[in-house]
Amino acid sequence: MIGFLVRWAVAFVLLAATFNPTRYNYIGWLERNYSEQTPLAVLSGLLLLVGYIIYMRATLRSIGGFGMFLVLSIVGALVWVLNDFGWLSLSETSQMVWLGLFALSLVLGVGLSWSHVRRYLSGQSDMDDVDE
Repeated sequence: MIGFLVRWAVAFVLLAATFNPTRYNYIGWLERNYSEQTPLAVLSGLLLLVGYIIYMRATLRSIGGFGMFLVLSIVGALVWVLNDFGWLSLSETSQMVWLGLFALSLVLGVGLSWSHVRRYLSGQSDMDDVDE
């Protein structure tokens, strides 16, 4: 469980560092500072890209496109239920962005953790889990 939470948290930080409704994100910083700090902007962008490649490759290999759609659908239905019960308001744009970041990070966290979950539930290892 702790492993999943760490993988999810790193995915959330990756997404939120790229874009969020505050001014503290890579996209906003890039718009303000690209011409003055081009080398740092390129390095930061490449580091973020490496993080996305790691998460997306693992997610696509483990749960695939349909699995990603399914996890997003479950999160969407959960948001719908919470909104229907009045426990969640969807009136603010920034709140919607944070919910989107949460949903996408959950997809990436599940994707990176799926092999571990499947091994725990079924007792069977993936072909890539040779040394574990």
